[in-house]
Amino acid sequence: MSKTMEVANGPALICANDVSLTLQGNSILDAVSLEVRRGEIVTIVGPNGAGKSTLVRVLLGLVAPSGGTIERADGVRVGYVPQRFAVPENLPLTVRRLLGLTARVKRDVLQAVLEETGIAGQIDTPVSALSGGEMQRALIAKALLREPDLLVLDEPVQGVDFIGETRLYQLIGKIRHERGCGILMVSHDLHMVMAESDRVICLNSHICCQGQPERVKADPEFARMFGPEAARVMAVYAHDHDHTHEHGEACPIHDHGDSK
Repeated sequence: MSKTMEVANGPALICANDVSLTLQGNSILDAVSLEVRRGEIVTIVGPNGAGKSTLVRVLLGLVAPSGGTIERADGVRVGYVPQRFAVPENLPLTVRRLLGLTARVKRDVLQAVLEETGIAGQIDTPVSALSGGEMQRALIAKALLREPDLLVLDEPVQGVDFIGETRLYQLIGKIRHERGCGILMVSHDLHMVMAESDRVICLNSHICCQGQPERVKADPEFARMFGPEAARVMAVYAHDHDHTHEHGEACPIHDHGDSK
């Protein structure tokens, strides 16, 4: 039976309760429970094949789970940046047209969201001419047009150099701070995860460990998953929080009053 959890930063926006997924006889996800609240950054890490992107698709309703439940706050709006968004080089698609593919949006609105993501000068640039970092910023801008309560980012710094990674994570933190939305990320950048996340979930089909970054990097399961050297490297990254909250129990949505 689900147990309601007290939420420090308002109601949970989305919550998974004992979610499992079996495909062709293979267990992809096993009894996964998690929540994302407004105003927090939650990051899922794990080895290749751990089920991270699959879990995101299940949470978004793109894949039906074999067991368990997904709960969303009433009226919650979700902005999603997928892991891969391939655009043929010969496709005459500008940034402006990319952002307007699914809805007609006024140019001043597009300009404002591109200003927010740091590529205001690229509105008429062909998508094929963007750098990896600029493309990710354009996709984040597209997601922000939905005015999301929850922003979901699957490997948002994939194909971006180290300096670009740092700036993208700074942008993500800025979005959380200024918009107050919850952010769920999948990432392989452990050092950035520990520096920028409020909560880390280590996944390998099941949740091996989860909690605040300082707690996770000290967990033996983290060292087993990524190796003792990774745990030592993470020790140089301190992450201060002004609240404590235990996670890992089932977490139904219990207050919808803060949803837009």
